[in-house]
Amino acid sequence: MWPPKGNHMGLPLQRKIMEQIIFYILAAATVIATVFSITERHAVHAIVYLVTSFFALAVIFYLLGAPLVAVFEVIIYAGAIMVLFMFVIMMLDLGHPEKVGTPGIRDWWPALVLAGVVFAAIVTIVAAATGSPAAGQAIGVREFALVLFQRYGVAIEIISMQLLFALVGALYLGRRQGKGEKP
Repeated sequence: MWPPKGNHMGLPLQRKIMEQIIFYILAAATVIATVFSITERHAVHAIVYLVTSFFALAVIFYLLGAPLVAVFEVIIYAGAIMVLFMFVIMMLDLGHPEKVGTPGIRDWWPALVLAGVVFAAIVTIVAAATGSPAAGQAIGVREFALVLFQRYGVAIEIISMQLLFALVGALYLGRRQGKGEKP
């Protein structure tokens, strides 16, 4: 008779199975939301799908024992970067799907080739992996900050400057043209 009476599986095993089920549901939600974001013709709807993907990814990070990365995912990507994208879309007036053309099959070839290469790489990595993966160790805020700013401080500054240049460029391109002004 199924399910058997009593607790035959044990609590830790049930928890691991539940975590795996939640992980696969969130991974599927991330992939589906990302595909919808890529294929959506309306730019604002694409941003909503991308934010959904970022939130699901943040929960995955939390489940994998990286709560700090999960918080950064929500604050930086789902918050600041998406606000920047929305600002650029509103400044450039890209919120109208009727202005966007329908992509043909030739437009999808680079994406299909890239997907094939990524799939082949994943299959190769999974086939080469032997044994169980090493247990991940949770990293604290102090250790994360030390690694991030001591080892990668210059890279962080370069990335912040690139974001600033992108914002200034979007403002320049998105400003309304007055009489006699050249773009």
